[in-house]
Amino acid sequence: MTGRISFSDYLDLVPKVELHCHIAGAVRATTLVELAVANGVALPRPAETLYQWQDFYGFLEVLRLGALAVRSKANFARVAFECVEDMHRHGHVRHIEIFFNPHYYTPNGATYPEIVDGLIEGLEKAERAFGVTSRMIACIDRSVCLPSEALQMLDWMAEHPRERVVGVGLDGAERAGPPLVWVEAWRRAGRAGYKRTAHICEDNQTLFEGPPVHYTHCRDALGCDRLDHGYNILADAEITARAAREQIPFTMACWSSIVPNRIPRQQRIKRMYEAGFNIVLGTDDPTMFKTTMGHCWRTLFAANGWHVAEARKLSLAGVAASWLSDDEKAAMTASFTSRLDALEAALDHDDLSLDLAIERPDPRW
Repeated sequence: MTGRISFSDYLDLVPKVELHCHIAGAVRATTLVELAVANGVALPRPAETLYQWQDFYGFLEVLRLGALAVRSKANFARVAFECVEDMHRHGHVRHIEIFFNPHYYTPNGATYPEIVDGLIEGLEKAERAFGVTSRMIACIDRSVCLPSEALQMLDWMAEHPRERVVGVGLDGAERAGPPLVWVEAWRRAGRAGYKRTAHICEDNQTLFEGPPVHYTHCRDALGCDRLDHGYNILADAEITARAAREQIPFTMACWSSIVPNRIPRQQRIKRMYEAGFNIVLGTDDPTMFKTTMGHCWRTLFAANGWHVAEARKLSLAGVAASWLSDDEKAAMTASFTSRLDALEAALDHDDLSLDLAIERPDPRW
């Protein structure tokens, strides 16, 4: 051996930025059951089998059902803290930008200030404990929300501004609400100074439901600063070339919600990377998908034959794609670069094997 740490330890220790994580999909199953019991919410299955579904739409149903159990400010603080704790311990995440859907929780009686302030409380506690910085993205699930509810969310954000809430996002089934449906809300968000992103061209949607042209709509009509997923764009050479040329960041979900789609998803991410897309690796709904940030990186690197050069590029790409201030990005880039230099010096470059366990013991380095 010419180094001191394995390739698996190296990938776990690489400093990372998480830009694609939904708080509703990052709640530990045991926590969700505890909250459900405390709040009188009946769940369909025990914790061991709670996060199971047959297809993408079944996953969305479980996601929304679970959200019904999270009701109080203290509940929101707990799930936010535990989310960051898991990111820190299983993948060395240093900064996270979390999607939260207010309309998942308001039917339970929670108000927007209770939701956002509870999440902020948990994120601040996690920053003190683990040194992980964070921002929040208010999100609309187009499967269950109307355009008027997106405007309602912006009203709440205007009435209760919070520095940590920096943008708006769009998730749910793309076929239920293509980008142009949300133009009014997204343009209003831009005028208010919020960053904008949207889930588009997901590979759980057909090319009819999530066509490559949605990229054009998001860029030219919605004014998106960043995009999430994007795999179906590969079906159109012209739009693929435009996305690569414009270098708008795409946040990936490395571990698909649907088991048969996991290997094809990894292949599509590799094709996007090789086509010149500006990609950032993420977990999406980690506890629901039974993954971690470290697991996402290790499985994707194993599948695609990537090594140190890709790790450095992807680590720093996360910083650049974040919605931190320029000064914060500069400081984080310097910190990440120093860390990457030290890790590369300590790596056993002859070790190409990877441990694909979801959770691993803390690397000793």
